[in-house]
Amino acid sequence: MEGVKPSAVTPSKSKWARTLSKVLHLHTAPTGIVPDDGVQKVKPDEIDEWNDSKTAKRLSQKFDRLHDEEVEKRMALEALTAKIFATISAIKAGYAQLQHAQSPYDADGIQAADQLIVSELKKLSEFKQCFLKKQYDPSPEYSMLLAEIQEQKSLSKTFEIMGKKLESQLRLKESEIIFLREKLDDSNKQNKLLEKRLNQSGQLFVLDNLHLSGLSPSHFITVLRQTVKSIRSFVRLMIDQMKSAEWDMNKAANSIEQGVVYWKADDKCYTFESFICREMFKAFHHPYFTLLGNSVPEGKKHPQVFFERFMELKSTKVTEYLAMKPKSTFAKFCRTRYLQLVHPKMESSFFGNLSIRDMVSSYEFPDTIFFILFAEMAKRVWLLHCLAFAFQPEASIFQISKGCRFSEVYMESVTEEAFLSSDITPQSEPRVAFTVVPGFRIGKTVIQCQVYLSQFKTR
Repeated sequence: MEGVKPSAVTPSKSKWARTLSKVLHLHTAPTGIVPDDGVQKVKPDEIDEWNDSKTAKRLSQKFDRLHDEEVEKRMALEALTAKIFATISAIKAGYAQLQHAQSPYDADGIQAADQLIVSELKKLSEFKQCFLKKQYDPSPEYSMLLAEIQEQKSLSKTFEIMGKKLESQLRLKESEIIFLREKLDDSNKQNKLLEKRLNQSGQLFVLDNLHLSGLSPSHFITVLRQTVKSIRSFVRLMIDQMKSAEWDMNKAANSIEQGVVYWKADDKCYTFESFICREMFKAFHHPYFTLLGNSVPEGKKHPQVFFERFMELKSTKVTEYLAMKPKSTFAKFCRTRYLQLVHPKMESSFFGNLSIRDMVSSYEFPDTIFFILFAEMAKRVWLLHCLAFAFQPEASIFQISKGCRFSEVYMESVTEEAFLSSDITPQSEPRVAFTVVPGFRIGKTVIQCQVYLSQFKTR
């Protein structure tokens, strides 16, 4: 042992530094000098290094154990989070199923969806308790995989329900499209019928070769019949618009003629026809309907002037005439009568706005079916007025007051029920409820007015 010198102690190295050096670097095993007797002799500093290596191993094991516990805790929390998200997805799927089962109503589907939602909410409560008590899943990897599968199934179920809902909405839209197409076809058919009526009511070819000298009451009757047809076409359109706007037809008729007992429910149309005639024929006995004032020059009141105006407008389409002469006397007549006849509330109820009224007020005449049919009616009334003043002396207009006895000389009943009813007794007889179409006198010729008869008790 004399030949072995003790090694010098390593300066400026603490025990912890040597331990870290042992952990971070690979050291060779301590070698000593083996004496002849076979016993290994270890240096003192190598004994310290051996002790330091043992301490480092214990620290490393403790660190690894802490690290493993942290990893397990983190994975357990991730597994719990995955379960929470899977449960929330299941709740969303249940809520979607609940909404889908409500329309159309499915009692079994609603009950199943409700049970599913309650069950998943209970799971959320259990997850909360597990987190507070730190009761983590012993197999987080398996739980995370299972939670992801459950979440994907819930999402797939939600998308499936949304797809069914969209399919239901698609079928509903297709039904609406079919309904609107049918409605469009009906409107097109109605428009064609209206155009046909306009063309039929506009046929006055029989008067093409008419001269003032050959004018007779029969010509006036021809124009009057065409006028009444045009009025009734507009009345039918107006009633259709009222029904589409969901008007109360009884209240509307009663606001025009009160206390009338109708033989049939459909007879209320005569009330509206009476109203239209009363407004359109107002001031008929004045030249130009008083549009030029009461003091009309004598030259403009000559029968030849009215006859020429009649022939000019008779052969011209009303829309073309209004476009060519928007400030003519006839255009003023159309404007005045439309604003008087069609109330703003009525127009707003029919069309949702007052655009037609605004245009007519500005002498701009629209090409809608409603206004065209009105203008055609106004044209017939205007032609009848011109023809009435073409006679010498001019034709006069009259109507029957309410309650008057029926006279076959001056009246024509629009219904036959007044004469066929079994309720008629000597003490009661049908009397005039209101005048539907006024009557006219041309010289000694009387054109009967059309009246609606109702029962009145005689005293």
